[in-house]
Amino acid sequence: MSAPAADTVLSIEHLTMRFGGLVAVEDLSFTAKRGEITALIGPNGAGKTTVFNCITGFYKPSEGRMALAHGDPSIWNELAAVTESGTRGVTLPNGALFLLERMPEYLVTQKAKVARTFQNIRLFPGMTVLENLLVAQHNVLMRASGFTLIGVLGFPSYKAAERAAIDKARVWLDKIGLLARADDPAGDLPYGAQRRLEVARAMCTDPVLLCLDEPAAGLNPRESAELNDLLLAIRAEYKISILLIEHDMSVVMKISDHIVVLDYGVKISDGSPDEVRNDQKVIAAYLGVEDSEVARVEAEVGL
Repeated sequence: MSAPAADTVLSIEHLTMRFGGLVAVEDLSFTAKRGEITALIGPNGAGKTTVFNCITGFYKPSEGRMALAHGDPSIWNELAAVTESGTRGVTLPNGALFLLERMPEYLVTQKAKVARTFQNIRLFPGMTVLENLLVAQHNVLMRASGFTLIGVLGFPSYKAAERAAIDKARVWLDKIGLLARADDPAGDLPYGAQRRLEVARAMCTDPVLLCLDEPAAGLNPRESAELNDLLLAIRAEYKISILLIEHDMSVVMKISDHIVVLDYGVKISDGSPDEVRNDQKVIAAYLGVEDSEVARVEAEVGL
C-alpha cells in the first residue's frame, strides 16, 4: 500500500469489525486531513460508533490498518517499515507515526494524542467545572510529581506544573464562556454548557485528533449554533483535525469539510458536503428505500 497524501493525519484502510457472525463494519477506508473537520454519518446502526471505538482503542478491529501521523508529513514515508516491523509506531525528530490497531486505549490517548467525547455526557458531576479540566491533565501532573510524593511535598517543579494546568483550564473555560462558573459543580451546568465543557476537557489533553460522538445530541438550535462556533474556532486556532459522528445535519453540513457516509457498516459515499447531499445512495439510505425509488419517495414527502 502506498503512503497517504502529505496532508493526511488519519488513514483508515480496509477496517473490518466482526462480532461473532455479525459484521458491524466491512472493508472501510477513508482519510482525515490535517486541520479539517471530517463527519462520519449514516442511519442508526450504520456502524459509526464501532468505527470510533476502533480508532480510540475500545475495540481491536478484526482487520485493517489505522495510522495516525504527528509532525512533518514526511513521517508517512515510515508507514511500510512500521507495518512490517510489527511495532506500534515510530518517533523521529521530524514527527511520529502510530498504528492505532496495535495500541491499547490508554496509549491511544497518551501517546497518539487522540481525544474523545461520548454520546452520553461523562463529566464528573460532583467535581467543580475547573476540576473536570484538571482531571484531563492528570498524566502531565503525575509525571511532574515523579509518580511519588513530590506533589504532596510541594516541590517547585510540581507547583509550576500545577499552575500551568490551572492556567490552561482557565483559558478553556474562558473560551467556552464558563470562567465565572469555574467553582460550581459540573452537574449544575445547563445541558448545552456541559457539552461544551466536555469538548474543552478533551482539548486540555492537547490532541492531534479530536473525536466527537454526537456532540450536538439533545441541544436546541441556539446551543447547536454555539457548538458550531466553538468547533470552527478550535479548527481555526489550533489547526487540529476533528472527526465527528452526528445526526444533526444542520451541524454536519455547516461545519464539515469532508463527509463519510456509512450504511450497514459499508461506506456508500465519501466527499464534500455538496457531493454527499446530492448523492442518491445517501438519500436512499436515509429514506430507507431502494436507489430506484428515491425520486418517487422524494416527490411524495415533498423533498
